[in-house]
Amino acid sequence: MLNKTMLIGNLGADVETRYTKSEVAVANFRVATTEKWKDADGVQQEHTDWHRIVAWKGLAEICGDHLNKGSKVYIEGKIQTRKWD
Repeated sequence: MLNKTMLIGNLGADVETRYTKSEVAVANFRVATTEKWKDADGVQQEHTDWHRIVAWKGLAEICGDHLNKGSKVYIEGKIQTRKWD
């Protein structure tokens, strides 16, 4: 099976970087992807989806050092859903 996704979008806020108890870097940030089209009446339409991104270890540190709110990013990875109450 294949679980791969590619996103191009903009960061909605600065990257939040933290460290686990074992000193492993974890970066969390949100990416907005926007789809634009014209409807049957020729009116411009737009829809934005928000994606929560988690990066680990060295990649997390790079994200924290180089990405800021509004940055355009290309993300490639896998989709993983979480459930919580």
